[in-house]
Amino acid sequence: MSNQSYTPDPAAADALESLHDRSVDVLAGFDTMVGKAEPHFRPLAMRFQDLHRRHSTELAGLLAAAGRTPGNEGTFMSTVNRAVVSLRSIFDDIDEDILAQVESGEQHVLDAFDEALAQPQAPDARARLSDMRQELVRLLDEAKAAQA
Repeated sequence: MSNQSYTPDPAAADALESLHDRSVDVLAGFDTMVGKAEPHFRPLAMRFQDLHRRHSTELAGLLAAAGRTPGNEGTFMSTVNRAVVSLRSIFDDIDEDILAQVESGEQHVLDAFDEALAQPQAPDARARLSDMRQELVRLLDEAKAAQA
């Protein structure tokens, strides 16, 4: 069954939309973080940025297949995430000390993946959502291991 022939119920499309918004919101924070990160931390910040950029694009495609028009601005949290990183960079280094905040933000994205996976999605969309969630979990685990 392909996404083009599958009509998700509104709750499934809403969950995809929420996940997309959270991914775009977190990406906004990483876009700011990469520019302000300490040189030794920048590669990890860039990996998160790249992952969320790729996921946001792919989620936009899943949303379009579900009959929704994806936004590219996220929610008000995009602005908040950019502001928090910018303010923190004034008073402190943007380095591995920020990982606890990164993990907290990423938990909101993982929760949104779980919400989307709990809905009746097209089989190929469900498989891709599961894969994307695992990619994020692996990157978080790598970040934690590097910090230890």
